[in-house]
Amino acid sequence: MADLFDALPTEPPKDAPRPLADRLRPKKLSEVIGQEKVLGPDAPLGVMLASKSLGSLIFWGPPGVGKTTIARLLADETDLHFVQISAIFTGVQDLRKVFEAAKHRRANGQGTLLFVDEVHRFNKAQQDGFLPHMEDGTILLVGATTENPSFELNSALLSRAQVLVLERLSLADLERLAQRAEHELNTPLPLDGPAREALLEMADGDGRALLNLIEQIAAWKTGKKLTPEALAARLQKRAAQYDKSGDAHYNLISALHKSVRGSDPDAALYWLARMLAGGEDPRYLARRITRMAIEDIGLADPQAQRVCLDAWETYERLGSPEGELALGQAVTYLALAPKSNAGYVGYKAAMAAAKKTGSEPPPKHILNAPTRLMKEQGYAEGYAYDHDAEDAFSGQSYFPDGMKRGVYYQPVERGFERELKKRLDFFVKKRAERGGGG
Repeated sequence: MADLFDALPTEPPKDAPRPLADRLRPKKLSEVIGQEKVLGPDAPLGVMLASKSLGSLIFWGPPGVGKTTIARLLADETDLHFVQISAIFTGVQDLRKVFEAAKHRRANGQGTLLFVDEVHRFNKAQQDGFLPHMEDGTILLVGATTENPSFELNSALLSRAQVLVLERLSLADLERLAQRAEHELNTPLPLDGPAREALLEMADGDGRALLNLIEQIAAWKTGKKLTPEALAARLQKRAAQYDKSGDAHYNLISALHKSVRGSDPDAALYWLARMLAGGEDPRYLARRITRMAIEDIGLADPQAQRVCLDAWETYERLGSPEGELALGQAVTYLALAPKSNAGYVGYKAAMAAAKKTGSEPPPKHILNAPTRLMKEQGYAEGYAYDHDAEDAFSGQSYFPDGMKRGVYYQPVERGFERELKKRLDFFVKKRAERGGGG
């Protein structure tokens, strides 16, 4: 049976123009830049190839870091037929043809490395469809995804493939790639030092994006080296990678939250700015910032929550971009506020206790008795009205009868909670003196 793609020309005419990124595509794995943690002699792929035991893989990483190139070179290294498809454009019928062609190839003694770009875009049923063909050796699957496989891929598929993380290219990696491009073009880039640094920053860790920018710059007719300002005037700065519903969204909000928790206002402002620059909804940020005040500051600074709510309201009144400044000020306040999760921890502990003892009724002495029957049942009997007691504190138990008294809220010695701890200790002492324990 013919391969699904056998009808298409596999190689363009030798004199056909080729993009720089295609001309510089590595011919062997040792030429791949920036993925030593995956390809090195002691790294996962290096060990697999040395032991001739290559298994199915999932490449997880941002665009332009070499996922497709590495997959193609792995096929060359292992003498497997390389087939590339994209989950965006491939339907069920196409997959059947791919599998049938792989079976035919296997019967003739050749294996197939099936590279699936954007593999996370296949639904559960489609992902399950790969499993029997992986298990019987019809295909060796190499999937590529920019999204977290833990969330986007079936556990059954993940159990049959090793996930390898490919990292965004560092500035040093991009510089090596730029030098390789200059050698291929046989001309240096017309950029001064700072402009060259600005170009590498524009690529944002994406090697393919860098080569596309270099190809544009190499075509310019300029008699002098360009400055960063001249470069910026000629190039539209590449938008930062940010998918408001994908990994970048969750990674950046996590970075913002942990920077606030770590009392680093500069880092917190940076991650806030990254999200706003990427097009995040400021209302989402306002909600999450308010959550930070409740979860990580709590009663150590009761004012923090009010600052967040005021910033949220200010944004609603002013809109963008002025209203975003209020969110920045709230983030700064939170980062510098005293931290305590005592209220959060106490709430979770109380919730766990409530689920465990959910059918226990309140003690009768704290129940109202509006009817004679209820009075006869002992409702409100023995209730001590706290305002009539010394210090307006009776010390009686408010937990269910027979339930051991729970201790859920334990304030820290920081901020306003230091004062709350003094009050709590006072009531604990008085309760012990008056015999109320529960």
